[in-house]
Amino acid sequence: MIDRNAIGTKSEIIEFEVEKGAIRAFARALGDENPIHLDEAYAKKQGYASLVAPPTFPATFRMPKPGINVELSRTLHGEQEFLYERPIVAGDKLRCVSQLVDIFDRPGKTGPMTFFILETKGEDVEGNLVFISKTTVIYR
Repeated sequence: MIDRNAIGTKSEIIEFEVEKGAIRAFARALGDENPIHLDEAYAKKQGYASLVAPPTFPATFRMPKPGINVELSRTLHGEQEFLYERPIVAGDKLRCVSQLVDIFDRPGKTGPMTFFILETKGEDVEGNLVFISKTTVIYR
């Protein structure tokens, strides 16, 4: 049974420190050879404090999925969207919190599907918003 009263449920705040090695490894795993992700001297020449994380980097932050209490083997990752106030750079300490913002149903070929919409906000240590990630989890 899906508890729609769970909408609004938030995770605890989790802090992530963005490391140069993690940025490089993620960029290489994506096949992204842009020097802004790999060469710190180049990134600094472009005006950044250090290496710049690729746009999908927050996907590496393992956040809880608040309010989703279903059999995980029956879930699919449906969609991901990232919105930025500024780029993430090596050395950032980001405080992140996830919130279940919506639940809705749609018919599917093999039966009904429930969609959970999660929003993760990442702020720097001064409390400034850095990014918002929106994730759709599909339960079938």
